[in-house]
Amino acid sequence: MLLFKKKFLPAIRSGEKTQTIRLWKWRMMRPGQRSYIPGAGYVAILQVEPVALAALTDADAIPDGFATADALRHELSTIYGDKLAAGYQAFRVVFRVTGEAK
Repeated sequence: MLLFKKKFLPAIRSGEKTQTIRLWKWRMMRPGQRSYIPGAGYVAILQVEPVALAALTDADAIPDGFATADALRHELSTIYGDKLAAGYQAFRVVFRVTGEAK
C-alpha cells in the first residue's frame, strides 16, 4: 500500500502525478507489482530506482506534482526529515492508476 497526503489524491486520480519519491532502508517495491492507494485505487508499479535527491531536476519534479526540484526536496525534507538524517536511500517509484475498483 502506498499512502499519500490528501492534497495529492486529486492529481493521482487525474493521472497528473505518476511518481513518488520514497525513503527506505532498502527497496520495498518492484516493477510489475500492484499496489493500493487509499482514495485513489489500485496502481501498477512501472519502475523503482534509486535516486540522489541533490541530482533531481525540475523535469524530475513535474511527474511528482511539483513545479521545481527545490519544491520537491522541501516537501521530502518535511515528510522524511528524520529518515534523511538517518541516511535512508531515496527511490523513485513510477506508477499508473489502473482504474480498478477502489
